[in-house]
Amino acid sequence: MSVSEKPIRVLVAGLGNMGRSHALAYHNNPGFEIIGLVNRSKPELADELRGYTIHPDFETALQELKPDLCSINTYSDSHADYAVAAFEAGCHVFVEKPLATTVEDAERVVAAAKKAGKKLVIGYILRQHPSWMRLIAEARKLGGPYVFRMNLNQQSSGPTWETHKALMRTTSPIVDCGVHYVDVMCQITDAKPVEVRGMGLRLSSEIKPDMYNYGHLQVIFEDGSVGWYEAGWGPMISETAFFVKDVMSPNGAVSIVMDPNAKSDDIDTHTKTSVIRLHNAETGPNGQFIRPDQDLHMDGEPGHQELCDLEQAFMLKAIREDINLDRHMADAVQSLRICLAADESVRTGKPVYL
Repeated sequence: MSVSEKPIRVLVAGLGNMGRSHALAYHNNPGFEIIGLVNRSKPELADELRGYTIHPDFETALQELKPDLCSINTYSDSHADYAVAAFEAGCHVFVEKPLATTVEDAERVVAAAKKAGKKLVIGYILRQHPSWMRLIAEARKLGGPYVFRMNLNQQSSGPTWETHKALMRTTSPIVDCGVHYVDVMCQITDAKPVEVRGMGLRLSSEIKPDMYNYGHLQVIFEDGSVGWYEAGWGPMISETAFFVKDVMSPNGAVSIVMDPNAKSDDIDTHTKTSVIRLHNAETGPNGQFIRPDQDLHMDGEPGHQELCDLEQAFMLKAIREDINLDRHMADAVQSLRICLAADESVRTGKPVYL
């Protein structure tokens, strides 16, 4: 940062797991200055964050503090209204995924960003992850059409299950987590999604009757590619196959090989890849494979906090260098549209045509 560049004054709303991590990223980056935190309660914070004032109301803090950037890490149903209010107040916005709980609200946020001429970055943490960027590049080299097989099941209990139950007041698992992995599918194929199907089941009496804590979606793309994503939360979820990340094409496959000792309630395991395995489908005259599988050992991978640091470094770069984020915003709306179509399909029992 040059001497002439003042730090970006940031207001951080929501101090759950992601909000606390993003607040630490701002605290440790000299390009930012935290001017306030927003949370209805007074949560336990890391030592570095205890000196900041916690405000109970976002709108009041926004008007009084006049930040340059609002970081919105609240529950999903408040994302759109908070983001639009921030743009109307002349702020840039970072918002955790999902961008909104409806496609219309997501489009309203994007329109507000464009009208204000301000930056909108959505918390697609895998876009800053070197290993996931490599997985996408290797899959694109294979050429389509593709089969995408992805899941993230989380066996949760205690405080983690309480967090999952709170999330499910507004958002199902296949939407909350699904946007990340559907976004990966879309980056690999570039083809338009045309049809989405979803199935889900309520496996606990502890969640509201119209919500389900296990679901999976299927998406069909214009180029013939097909994708599957599965997500389940709760104390009844199996640990046996909690993490599958696999892309196949006529020319081979790219897969993430997980550490067999990884646990689904450890947030770092949701992004760490351990090994990326490349499989080439080519066979010789004897019908045997010409090349052995190649394992790329992804050593020195960033952990959860380092990824949040990278996300906010990108936020800073987008503001300082006036990066065009049109594709970033359009992709966020598209992955949300697919996951919400799957949620609609779960509830109606019918496929949704996009």
